[in-house]
This record gives sequence, structure tokens and C-alpha cells, in this order.
Amino acid sequence: MATSLERAKGRIQTQIESMIGGVFTEADLSAMLSANAGVWRVAKSVKRKEFIGFLISEMGLRAIEMKSERYGSTIRYVWGEYSPYAMALTLRPRSYLSHGTAVLLHGLNDQASKTIYVNQEQSKKPASGTLSQERLNLAFSRRQRTSSYVFSLEGRRVVLLSGKHTVQLGVVAHSGLLGERLPVTGIARTLIDIVVRPAYAGGIQQVLEAYRGAEELVDTAELVRTLRQLNYLYPYHQAVGFLLERAGYPEKEWVELKRLGTEFDFYLVHGMKSPQYDSGWRLFYPQGM
Repeated sequence: MATSLERAKGRIQTQIESMIGGVFTEADLSAMLSANAGVWRVAKSVKRKEFIGFLISEMGLRAIEMKSERYGSTIRYVWGEYSPYAMALTLRPRSYLSHGTAVLLHGLNDQASKTIYVNQEQSKKPASGTLSQERLNLAFSRRQRTSSYVFSLEGRRVVLLSGKHTVQLGVVAHSGLLGERLPVTGIARTLIDIVVRPAYAGGIQQVLEAYRGAEELVDTAELVRTLRQLNYLYPYHQAVGFLLERAGYPEKEWVELKRLGTEFDFYLVHGMKSPQYDSGWRLFYPQGM
């Protein structure tokens, strides 16, 4: 005699197939069962573990393990073709895609990265003091730290970032290949983020290529507004302006950044050896750029 789950198989499949992205947490599947058990006419005695076991054994649901050497592993469930971006976003609530992943999704350069960057913002923190040339020199003399919060996902790396508190400034909805909704930093915000953390975009040369690729896509007035709103202590406007000029943007697109001033010598990359110097932007940058 067929069980209530077996009798409901077609109705369950219709429900799962309607959910774009194809990625589920255990909590998602439990909530699905609770919300639909009556409609599916599934017995009240069926619990989460039995429901998930049935989906795996009888309906082709797959369990995918994301592993981290430092933080253990976690399981997600997928139905058919799934979005690795949607799966990566399930690792942290209220997170969004950023840096090199945003560059890729917006098509700003030709780099095909296997790394997915997921940003969850920190809580608001008090201002971090005053700036001095000595403080800048010391900070940029050392290699920039990178996140060790890394998971593997079927040939990809998922890097979890704890970004500046911005109330998701400049985050937009992007449609993925499966039609799934992906929260991702917009182009203006992305161009700033990858200047602040070039390692998360493949390095400074890839950042420059992204600036070149964005010339016909970015509103530089929005870029300046976003940079002002982010209110960084460090003078990142000098680095952004330098890259706009170096990428070939006309002067009218970067002159507003020059007007913000060049009070300090600044650095495009941490830990440079024998850098070159641009006196117009008071900026040290790697040789060969």
C-alpha cells in the first residue's frame, strides 16, 4: 500500500520545481513540509527526517557538502541544475555577492574565476580615529590580510567576507542563469570594493581591466556619491581617480575626485616593492601599470 508521501509525489515535485535556484537548507525543506502537508495530503506523522529521506531516495534530491578545513562542513540540498551562487549565499543570512564575483556577473573583464565572494556586513562600529602619513605608510607596508573563512563547493571556492557596515549600499538584484534572484553589488559599488580589496578581484591588474570594461556602463557621478557615502578613513578617492585616468576615462569623469584633495601620499596596493609614483594623484603604484 502506497504511503502518503508516495501518493503526494507529483504534487511535491511540482512545488519543488517552482522554486527557482534549486538550493535548499534543511530548514527550507522542513518549512516546505509544514506549509504544504495539508495541500499535499501528507500524513501528520511524517517528520522532517523522513521527508528529506524520501526526497533523496525517491525523487532525486541530492545532498551537497560544502567543506572548510577550519570551519567544518555544512550540507545543502539541490534539485536538478542548481545555482552555485544561490548556494553560496545560504552560508550567511543577509549576505550578498561582491568583489570578483560582482565583476564576473556584471561582465567587467574576461577573468573566469572559480571563487565566489559572499559578503555579510559587520555591525556598525565607531569611527577609527584620525589619519596621518605615518599611519598610512605603516598600514600599506604590510601585506593585506585576506579571509580564511573558505569553503569548497564542487570545484569552486566560496570565500566569506565580513565587510564594512553600509546597510547594503549599492546592492542590486541580478538575475542568474537559472532566473534566480542574486543580491550583488552594483557596478559603482563594485569598482570601489575592488580598489579597497584588490586581492578579492584577482589582483590590481584585473582591477584595472574591470575599470576599462566598466567605462560604458558606470555612472561616475554615482561612483563619487557612493565613495562619499562609504566614508572611508583612507583616501581611496585617489586610487579610484588614478584608475579611472589610467583606464582612459576622459578628465570630466574623474576631475571631481581630484577636487576631493590629495593631502597624503597614498598606495594602490599593500606591500609593494620599488613602486612608481604618480605626483598628480600622490599615489604609489606597482611598476608596469
